[in-house]
Amino acid sequence: MSALNKMMGYLGLVDTDEQAQVEGTPVRATDRPARDVSRMSRDRAGVTVVGSTVAVAQSTQPEVNYHIITLQPRSYSEARKMGEHYREGNPVIINLDDMEESERKRLVDFASGLVFGLHGRIERVSHKVFLLSPANVNVSSEDKTAAAQASFFNQS
Repeated sequence: MSALNKMMGYLGLVDTDEQAQVEGTPVRATDRPARDVSRMSRDRAGVTVVGSTVAVAQSTQPEVNYHIITLQPRSYSEARKMGEHYREGNPVIINLDDMEESERKRLVDFASGLVFGLHGRIERVSHKVFLLSPANVNVSSEDKTAAAQASFFNQS
């Protein structure tokens, strides 16, 4: 086999099995020609399965009562507790009145990242009170007002 024929075979321009037979080299009996997969898929395209049924999945969302968690962190180290409650799917209200300005910014940044990562929402309820609601929870404006008043007057 010449170098030109080898190169043409490598590039797929010439079938190497045909070259082997032409040159007199016998092809082994264990070598099988490749099946044409595209022909097989075309043949199956016209096949219809009789008696098959298609199940339709219907989403039934049970009414779930969520526990709204109210936190009044005093330092950034309490961010983990807030994250754990939120990750469990509970709405979290954080009152940042007792925090220093620098730690308050860090906690709001953490909460924003947490909400973004879990596809939820963060909303300012009042000046230093935020509501973190998971993606599967809808909060009406009445609920936000009630939550803000509850967290503001709860000084425990």
